[in-house]
Amino acid sequence: MFPLFFKGLVIGFSIAAPVGPIGILCIRRTLVHGRLCGFLTGLGAATADAFYGLLAALGLASLSGLASGWGSTAVRLGGGLFLLWLAWATVRPKPAGSDGEPAATRRANGLFGAYATALLLTLTNPMTIMSFAGIFAGLGLSVSQGSQGASVMVAGVFAGSCLWWLLLSGGTSLFGSVLADKARWIDLASSFVLAVFGLAAVGSILGGQ
Repeated sequence: MFPLFFKGLVIGFSIAAPVGPIGILCIRRTLVHGRLCGFLTGLGAATADAFYGLLAALGLASLSGLASGWGSTAVRLGGGLFLLWLAWATVRPKPAGSDGEPAATRRANGLFGAYATALLLTLTNPMTIMSFAGIFAGLGLSVSQGSQGASVMVAGVFAGSCLWWLLLSGGTSLFGSVLADKARWIDLASSFVLAVFGLAAVGSILGGQ
């Protein structure tokens, strides 16, 4: 089973590695909120990668139908608008004081939000599932090994994706002290990049109509 796990690990790492909106969020959140917040952002994406890896492991025939449904115009539009909202939320004025909510509760909500937003963004990106479909087809991977083999493959995908996000958040945190006084510029740059991704997603839909 180790060869299957290793293949899944390489697939998960390779799909997670290209820098996109989740990578930008991971970097920004690591610099501004700490390594744990950045890693949980990546963990949300890794969870979605494992889900799509499971779909791919269950068979490419059913995956094609799911891809066309999940990659519908409404889903892609929702993902693009969500990116635009994140871009605005990154630079909107923050409240000067606390609203009375305990600091521990605010931090817990922030960490869960970091995980949930990355999970949602990855699930609404049809390119993720198409990437898994293409890689699995190109490598000739299937569930001929049975349900146990599929589980091992999916575990590898999740581990590979987590490995990338651990490296990215850990590496970014090394520069945290250097960039601590540039948080506003980090927010502006992150917001700009997220807005570009969001506008590109919405524009691709409008252009296709």
